[in-house]
Amino acid sequence: MAADTSKPFFPAAPNPALLPSGRKPSRLSPEASYWRSFRASELTPANEFNVTHLAFSPSSAPTLAASLSTSVLLFSGDPLSPLPRIPASQDVAFSPSFRSDGSLLAVGDKKGVVRVFRADKKQSSGALRTLTAHTAETRVVRYPVAGGDKVHLFTAGDDALLAYWDVPSETPVFAAPAAHRDYIRAGAASPADHNIFATGSYDRIVKLWDARMGKTSTLSFSHGELVESVLFLPSGGLLATAGGNVVRIWDVIGGGRLLHSVESHVKTVMALALAKMTNTGETRLLSAGSDGYVKSFDYGELKLTHSMRYPKELLSLACSPCGTVLVAGSSKGTIYMGRRKKKSTGEDEEEGKGVGGELDWAPTKPEKRRLAPSNYRYFLRGQNAKAKEGDLVIEKPKKVKVAEHDKLLRKFRHKDALVSALARNNPRSIVAVMEELVSRRKLVRCIENLDTEELILLLLFLHRNATLPRYARFLMGVANKVLEMRADDIRSDENLRGCVRNLKRMAAEEIQIQHTLQGIQGMISPMLALASR
Repeated sequence: MAADTSKPFFPAAPNPALLPSGRKPSRLSPEASYWRSFRASELTPANEFNVTHLAFSPSSAPTLAASLSTSVLLFSGDPLSPLPRIPASQDVAFSPSFRSDGSLLAVGDKKGVVRVFRADKKQSSGALRTLTAHTAETRVVRYPVAGGDKVHLFTAGDDALLAYWDVPSETPVFAAPAAHRDYIRAGAASPADHNIFATGSYDRIVKLWDARMGKTSTLSFSHGELVESVLFLPSGGLLATAGGNVVRIWDVIGGGRLLHSVESHVKTVMALALAKMTNTGETRLLSAGSDGYVKSFDYGELKLTHSMRYPKELLSLACSPCGTVLVAGSSKGTIYMGRRKKKSTGEDEEEGKGVGGELDWAPTKPEKRRLAPSNYRYFLRGQNAKAKEGDLVIEKPKKVKVAEHDKLLRKFRHKDALVSALARNNPRSIVAVMEELVSRRKLVRCIENLDTEELILLLLFLHRNATLPRYARFLMGVANKVLEMRADDIRSDENLRGCVRNLKRMAAEEIQIQHTLQGIQGMISPMLALASR
């Protein structure tokens, strides 16, 4: 039989559920728009060396220094272009640091030697100064940031030695041989005072130093992980530390009080940097990790604002003082540069109307979406509305607080419920729990399972309340049961015997009171009979 070709095999009308929705794509936040405006490029090709440290000079025409193998690479200009290399060492170079005026550059190396070079012109005569005190890798070399101090710097290394140098004379002002108990891999100078600096070590401790105090640290606290980087925030009163996958912010003025912890990275956080946002003037704390991510953190609002992904694991990070260049160094020798170029006024006005405006971004009010029954907020409508005059207000029933012993009874933890009630020392609640246990036929087993301290609680309760008329009949029965079941334990423990003696004395006094009351009743009864006639 031939098939009927007049009807289509599949229905012609499309399924509405399979059609694309009419929703507009979600707009980017101003923070995401800002960081996405950086154009990515590579300053150096991949090689077998690590880019361990990056640093920008603080001068008006910033210069980038990158430690790579035995030399320091310099980049300058807009955009950054390479300058002649500085042969910093015969071994691996670490931690380039510019002086506050940008004219000198200090570099450490694997043998512990620190050399000072001219950074503002081509160097042909070698190092200006050579500082020798360390016996292992010098991973921390820092010039002071505040106060315009041009003659001092501090160094630290894997030999746990901390040295504060007078550079012109090549002699240390002071040296702390055991500043930490492990490698010192992090250091930062305070932007508020040129005498103050911080160090972080693989002993998980962060210490604050004052050059006027000498070898003794002024403050120390534990980060909890191997410290890879420390950084003062612009005010100088807050310090950020990085180690493990955690970045923590500390109040150093308040005695090293922990303010906030951020665990946004999957692997170890290797570097911290501050970045100034040119569109708002705000400063962000950036962290780079070996997971290949750079995270932007708003330390004013204590929230993560943006994430940037790089193709390789990152070891170093820096941002130019003007905030237009962001560089990150990888473990494969590649330096990634993100450059934000300022556009013309006309282009800025056109781009400010959309999402990706870079400098003059004007936030637009997002369109309100119509809530559908598939949205959870659809069922929460009107809950925060205020009642008007004449409206009938139905108050929500107050939640009843359940006592601890009631919770334990619901979980069938009978002994714990009895002990909890005895600890609260409320006769009404204790008797109620006992009556509930009697109805469940569990009171006898609970009394058997009580230890010595809990049994003392029970005997003290019986001593105080067994003679109350309201509970006397019930509690006297409980007391007889306790004495009958736990006789052996009472004989073997002095404290329990003391409780039983008090209970016996209480019972004797109560019997005497009852005999006295009966005698009084016998004297009053004939008088009442005569009075009734």
